Amino acid sequence: MESSCMITQVTREEALVHPKQGLVAKNSLKKPRNRSIFKALFCCLSAQNVSRPGGSSEPPTQKEEANSTPKIPGTSLLPEVAPKDKGKICMVIDLDETLVHSSFKPISNADFIVPVEIEGTTHQVYVLKRPYVDEFLERMGDLYECVLFTASLAKYADPVTDLLDKHGVFRSRLFREACVFHQGCYVKDLSRLGRDLKKTIILDNSPASYIFHPENAVPVQSWFDDMGDTELLSLIPIFEELSDSEDIYTSLGQLRAP
Repeated sequence: MESSCMITQVTREEALVHPKQGLVAKNSLKKPRNRSIFKALFCCLSAQNVSRPGGSSEPPTQKEEANSTPKIPGTSLLPEVAPKDKGKICMVIDLDETLVHSSFKPISNADFIVPVEIEGTTHQVYVLKRPYVDEFLERMGDLYECVLFTASLAKYADPVTDLLDKHGVFRSRLFREACVFHQGCYVKDLSRLGRDLKKTIILDNSPASYIFHPENAVPVQSWFDDMGDTELLSLIPIFEELSDSEDIYTSLGQLRAP
């Protein structure tokens, strides 16, 4: 996932740009104490030097380890598959910079303005929807068992998803506490979902999010505010084709082949 953390905006000159969810604006917050609060609310930490399990890196602090969810044998993050989704591939979809971009700084064309309370103070979060996100989600909901999986905290991501998912596409929602903290990143460990991995796909703009299962990933470009972006639209026919696959490793391998 990302270095530093979600929400802030908008120009690269104003911000420290990180590989995943969002920008941390240099001038958006005057007090270092408040800045750390904002960084803790949204996405995650460093992603650039992440490697697969077993690689060398600085160990997480005790506090960081406590915030990650241990892998417990026999437990699953998701409930049993609903009857209407039997036989469907499970599509795990990221939120920030994949479907939306959010900022604490006012955006004149924001699609949503979501109040988020931090330490007793309510802050307005301005959310832009990626072009064609509505069409994309509606179609994916017909073809897949869709699961939202974000490294942001539920107090932000849940109300944003309430507004975004107007067709009830997401069968389940997973937030930061469902991630595994590994080498400075919140990683989405697909093996903990309780789904057959050869029938599981993850759509995410951050390679660090799926470093445990890169063969299951369909990468997407990070999106911030380009209203001419067509990536989600272009993915619809690809996922329509993949939806009947019995083994996504074979199907994705064929797509990646030169």
